[in-house]
Amino acid sequence: MKAFKFELYTPYRRFFSGEIEAITLTLPDGDITIYADHSFLTAPVQTGILKIKTKNGEWKNAFIADGILEVKAHGTIIMADAAEWPEEIDQERAEKAFAAAQEVMETGTFKFETSSAESACRRAKFRLKVKELN
Repeated sequence: MKAFKFELYTPYRRFFSGEIEAITLTLPDGDITIYADHSFLTAPVQTGILKIKTKNGEWKNAFIADGILEVKAHGTIIMADAAEWPEEIDQERAEKAFAAAQEVMETGTFKFETSSAESACRRAKFRLKVKELN
């Protein structure tokens, strides 16, 4: 399978840079897989699981938070709010964040409280899923 250049940046670091065969991630209207020579695309990325197929055919999973995807002739770039490998995820912290967010969603009275809690709950849920996949 043909490889292409992929880079993923967060505000704090370059999370990944290298040649890969494919990536799968979630956009607002569903999951998408990008291969070499994919048509040009710019789209928002939703919090979820990022799957990276390395040049040796191995799939690696990572957590990714909201961002933007850009597919161009020279390569594919994602700029995300956060990205973490499974070994970087603190399971206890994610479980506490999930529980706290659920509590706010149940007891919150203002829209800004509950929508913020929904986002926190989604991030924690996907962190735990990525951890579980490994």
